Amino acid sequence: MLYELFKSIDFSLPGSGAFNYISFRAAMAVFFSLVISLWFGKGIIRVLQRMQVGETVRDLGLEGQLSKQGTPTMGGLIILSAILVPTLLFAKLDNIYIQLMLITTIWLGVIGFLDDYIKVFRKNKKGLAGKFKVFGQVGIGIVIGATVYFHPDIRTKVEVPEVLADQLDPAALSTFVDDDGVAHYLLDRRSPNTTIPFVKGNEFNYSSVLGLFGREARGYTWLLYVCVVIFIVTAVSNGANMTDGLDGLATGTSAIMVLALGILAYVSGNIIFSQYLDIMYIPDIGELAVFIGAMLGACIGFLWYNAFPAQVFMGDTGSLALGGMIAALAILVRKELLIPVLCGVFLVENLSVVLQVSWFKYTRRRFGEGRRIFLMAPLHHHFQKLGIHESKIVSRFWIVGIMLAVLSIVTLKLR
Repeated sequence: MLYELFKSIDFSLPGSGAFNYISFRAAMAVFFSLVISLWFGKGIIRVLQRMQVGETVRDLGLEGQLSKQGTPTMGGLIILSAILVPTLLFAKLDNIYIQLMLITTIWLGVIGFLDDYIKVFRKNKKGLAGKFKVFGQVGIGIVIGATVYFHPDIRTKVEVPEVLADQLDPAALSTFVDDDGVAHYLLDRRSPNTTIPFVKGNEFNYSSVLGLFGREARGYTWLLYVCVVIFIVTAVSNGANMTDGLDGLATGTSAIMVLALGILAYVSGNIIFSQYLDIMYIPDIGELAVFIGAMLGACIGFLWYNAFPAQVFMGDTGSLALGGMIAALAILVRKELLIPVLCGVFLVENLSVVLQVSWFKYTRRRFGEGRRIFLMAPLHHHFQKLGIHESKIVSRFWIVGIMLAVLSIVTLKLR
């Protein structure tokens, strides 16, 4: 919004030319999201307290659990506000990547809000029926997958030799001259490529999978791609929801993942960095740095109130949206195959629940008595049962998250 305003006056005001730079607008998005979450967050918490929007806690025998009874929930409203407002102010709103992220944020935020609303105001502990959550996640997965596959503004560029460039359509080519005066010829590409981590020549085309069934099968690549996107969005969104069980755990780990994705988005959208690192160049993807900056500031600002002992919980309003946004960002940056590493904390939390439930059902059917792998699932509750204080568990999960984020960034060169 502000970018368009200053653009309309040709950036003639002193200092307004800074809005031309993504780095400046991303920094301003971080600053404003921090201000919104810190300044207005306190007011939102007071409103939630007056409305008696408190968390209902079941006694599971965990240390300090009952002290959380009545703590305001639905604090995800703080996170969503601190993301949407700075993005609307500082991002280029005609950018398809920004539009997709705004739709994802609002879509999943509404689903999470409905779940929290039913739990808090309707006094239904089950919240929104699971099938409706899944329908919502599948819906936004279809939107993201179909848009990435079919939208004309979403494309990548691949370098081609000069000899081959002479034989190609000039309209599909662009030229980049590096600092040494060497010309590079870049070809527009609409194919659904992604990046395989730790592999040299690390691009993977989804159509190659269906190519095993014949040339005609490649025409259904879009269907395969959309299904993959649906699975990723659903899995990561639910993973963030599972992780949101200790004060500051989901917020802190999300902030770490978002920072790593911000670095990946910035270098992928910069032709100089992408050429230097020999990675996929994605035109216009760098604008996501503004959204990611707002998201990072929102997580850090919310952590001010959500750190132990928490003054507010994000609820499903925040956790479902955060997980979905992280999944969408990874897909747009073409790093979805890196999610098991980058979102390793979410993955382990998800797997701990799946393994616990599956093993319990299997042993009950086999031996007549259900047995457990962990003392309690998700995994963070297992460590609580071991007597480790929740603040130490959270800190250690953050450390693991930082290690995984660094490893994810290292994949830019480690192949």
